[in-house]
Amino acid sequence: MDKLHHEITPKLLDSLYLEAMVLADEARSYFDRDHANVFSTPEISVAFSCESLKVTTRLMHSIAWLLNQKAIRVGEISRRDSHDGERELGYSPASDGFQVQRFPEEAQALVAASEDLYFRLQRISEKMRSMAIPASEPLAMIERLRASF
Repeated sequence: MDKLHHEITPKLLDSLYLEAMVLADEARSYFDRDHANVFSTPEISVAFSCESLKVTTRLMHSIAWLLNQKAIRVGEISRRDSHDGERELGYSPASDGFQVQRFPEEAQALVAASEDLYFRLQRISEKMRSMAIPASEPLAMIERLRASF
């Protein structure tokens, strides 16, 4: 198995993908509801809208990254192309904890779950990236060996 991808097994990949899809469906269902009566101030209502966008962005970046990993695993994307910056886990701004604590419990849970998933994927992605050996390094090692003798 390729050293670069040994951290993410097919079972883990499928599990994370399923988690992301279920969470995306729950978030869509929750944030599509009319919450006008729930908030006491326009400030909280605007913060809620902003956080719903952050959750959606986080989940879409997560799903896109997971789909890329699936495509790499089955050979639809070459390992070399997988290092393309466009295939990395996209940036997602952190939630505003002060505002989130003012939301209904269900909204707080969705924000927390989306952050948890995103941060786990971020750690996996960073680990995979740190284990990747640049293509030029083996050649440089061979040249250093030759120079030693």
